[in-house]
Amino acid sequence: MRLTNLLHFTENHRFCVYRDFALSSLDYKMLSSIYQPMIGGYAISLYHTLFQQLSADKAGYAGLEQQRKLFLSMELDPGERSRKLFIEQTSRLEAVGLLQTSRIYVPEEEDYIYEYTLFCPLSPNEFFRNQHLTLLLRDKIGKFMLLSLRDDLTTPEPEELTGADSENLSVPFYELFSLNTHVIDYELEQALYEASAGKQTGQPMDVTTKGYEYADLITRFPRGSYNRIHVENLKYKPEMMISINMVARKYSLTLQETCRLLDEDGMFDDDGELQIDSLQYKANLYFRQGKKREEERERFLQRAEANSVDSSSPEAAEAASRAVEMQYYLEVPAFLQASNNEHQYNTLLKNEPYTRVLQSFFTQGPVPNGVLDIFEKIDLNYKLKEEVINVLIHYIHIDKRSWAKSSIEAVASDMLGKHIATFEEAVDYVRQRIKFREQAAAKAAAAKASGAGTYSGRSRTRTPASKTQKPQIPIVQNSGQTTRVTDEELEEMLSKAKRLDEMFNS
Repeated sequence: MRLTNLLHFTENHRFCVYRDFALSSLDYKMLSSIYQPMIGGYAISLYHTLFQQLSADKAGYAGLEQQRKLFLSMELDPGERSRKLFIEQTSRLEAVGLLQTSRIYVPEEEDYIYEYTLFCPLSPNEFFRNQHLTLLLRDKIGKFMLLSLRDDLTTPEPEELTGADSENLSVPFYELFSLNTHVIDYELEQALYEASAGKQTGQPMDVTTKGYEYADLITRFPRGSYNRIHVENLKYKPEMMISINMVARKYSLTLQETCRLLDEDGMFDDDGELQIDSLQYKANLYFRQGKKREEERERFLQRAEANSVDSSSPEAAEAASRAVEMQYYLEVPAFLQASNNEHQYNTLLKNEPYTRVLQSFFTQGPVPNGVLDIFEKIDLNYKLKEEVINVLIHYIHIDKRSWAKSSIEAVASDMLGKHIATFEEAVDYVRQRIKFREQAAAKAAAAKASGAGTYSGRSRTRTPASKTQKPQIPIVQNSGQTTRVTDEELEEMLSKAKRLDEMFNS
């Protein structure tokens, strides 16, 4: 327990104990034979005292009490000396992984409440696989006593089974049981959610906090994990803890999810260095999958609520009676002009649900499921109003855009980023987009025409070739015929070359 001011830790402060396990006879033997030689009998006595604050056949929180109760149970007199002794014993328990102490500030009382979270002792096999605990016990009791305790607490595998191949005959859960998933009990789900959300470790990391500490990771990391030794070394590598916290904050990872990711294969190399790229990749998968599940859950709940709403309510009647001002009329597409005039079409866009509008645009059959899914996501997850969605559908058609997911999401994201919230704002947005497209097309056409005129003008005003062009040099063409040089011609050529050589040398 790290405390800088003993006035913040007194027998008058309140405390509570949390545990989610019960001690077995093997656990009691581990505490007395293994842990007590390492941390002392007084610390083990404090562990039992904290354990008994909650009934042995229950798990969860013990009621709030003053720490005076603990001090009296441990025969400690009130005072600074007793507080230091108590803090020393809790520190011993924390160092070997039996206890975690946290402090909660209560603004109303301007005081602290201490929470003691107990952890079950390691099993014999887990303990002797833990290197630093084994070395500590060796330093306390010696090597031979350590080996004697190991033989006393564990029994070896029979020789006939050593190295033999085994076949798993266990029956999976869904092969034997079938669950009724068609009936949804919202009260049960809410109660289970509230119960599971009680512990802080299951909540996503708050961006305002400093992040998870080494103690948070090591106390919840699986003791039998292959990566346990690498996580233990994080205590001496603060730069790795910073990287882990950056990833956890970036992808809103809970402490449990962070430990689960660090436990996966390939997260550390042979030298114990964290593979940050692998951590980010898998954290991103967690984030995207969680986001997808949350969106699907939200859509399901909203569909269930929508089915229970009466369409004849006063709110629905009021929405159906909304009119559209003529200055915000959109042009009716050609294939709908036979069945709708401008007033009917714009009234449809402003008042009808987007599913009805979609169906009117897909006249040859039902609306494809992929198109329905993306608009359902825009409606329920992105919270874009239905009248704006209807204008979006109109724009996709008249702009001849693709009905693919990426194309629809691009326009919807632009509308969300520009805070389009009403039918009128959506109409202005569409008109501006169409205007920009027409201006861009006009500029491109003008640039093309200007480029053609310049070329033709240059052709007409071209200067004479004798003044501007290079003189044409005749090129010797190879006719393919070769003539043989006679001896007389060769001798004449050599003599001529000799004369020229003498003339230049003189």
